[in-house]
Amino acid sequence: MLTKKQLDLLQFIHSRVQQDGVPPSFDEMKEALDLRSKSGIHRLITALEERGFIRRLAHRARAIEIVKLPDSMGGDAGFRPKVVQGGKPAAPETPAPSIPDNLHALELPVMGRIAAGVPIEAISEVSHNIAVPGSMLSSGGDHYALEVRGDSMINAGINDGDVVIIRETRTADDGDIVVALVEDQEATLKTLRRKGNSIALEAANPAYETRVLPSDLVKVQGRLVGLIRSY
Repeated sequence: MLTKKQLDLLQFIHSRVQQDGVPPSFDEMKEALDLRSKSGIHRLITALEERGFIRRLAHRARAIEIVKLPDSMGGDAGFRPKVVQGGKPAAPETPAPSIPDNLHALELPVMGRIAAGVPIEAISEVSHNIAVPGSMLSSGGDHYALEVRGDSMINAGINDGDVVIIRETRTADDGDIVVALVEDQEATLKTLRRKGNSIALEAANPAYETRVLPSDLVKVQGRLVGLIRSY
């Protein structure tokens, strides 16, 4: 099953291949899906490739080949791509009925682990994807997920082993729970407070002391918008 964004991207790539004989660039995909960065396109492309709908070909520009189409696009397991040599564009497809975004399950990349305790090294590698209800995501912006390690935020309802949903942002209000990058080396999940020219990273567990750092040593990487817990 494809998420709405994955299906939208597959439809856009398919339409451009039928019309022009080559897939669109990442910039064109970003604009078509109204995303702010190409990182979101990279994640969608990876998800489509993992599900067998497209294939990326090495050492070729715009090297994306459609392998199959979902039933909603009139495809079947026997679909094979063919290059269109100019001529008349393919007839427009009948759009599928619109479904509210908050009813879709969206797949987010889990970017590794985040410390709710002693900070750990900054994380930037995708370990796997997780399905998240669309209603959990704030409108606009890119999102990602992190696995929590430690108990420093336990009184905020965030336990060791939880998965937190983060909206990418470089700004935050006092009292927001944020992913903070300290000295460009370590990342931690804490409540942010501003104290003059300093920033305090507060734990939600009396066993951990508040860290107060010069503001230029702390960079906000995202703000907490949701949490998923497995039992």
